[in-house]
Amino acid sequence: MALKMTTTVRLVLEALLRAWDDDPTAVLYGLEITARTGLLPGTTYPILQRLLDHGWLTDEWEDLDPREAARPRRRYYRLTEEGASQAREALEKASARSDARRQAWVRGLQATAGHETS
Repeated sequence: MALKMTTTVRLVLEALLRAWDDDPTAVLYGLEITARTGLLPGTTYPILQRLLDHGWLTDEWEDLDPREAARPRRRYYRLTEEGASQAREALEKASARSDARRQAWVRGLQATAGHETS
């Protein structure tokens, strides 16, 4: 099943790709991703789970005693090599579709403006 490319999915993928481009071994935890995207955790975590289900991400839990650290363990996410490739391709396709819609909208405005001046 294909991943639906919504604006929120795009934001998450773009944040993960920026981290990947800086260092393909870098990991981000969920709240880092929410901070980078401006999305709420209730939006971000389901997207991360879908990306995991599609095999675009790997995840691992932090090796930490939450009582000693006085905070919960973090779940870290990282794009797989295939995931980074698929994410780039999906973002490029979504951008092309968006550009095509924008051009059609402009053409429609121009056609409407042409009829109004007649």
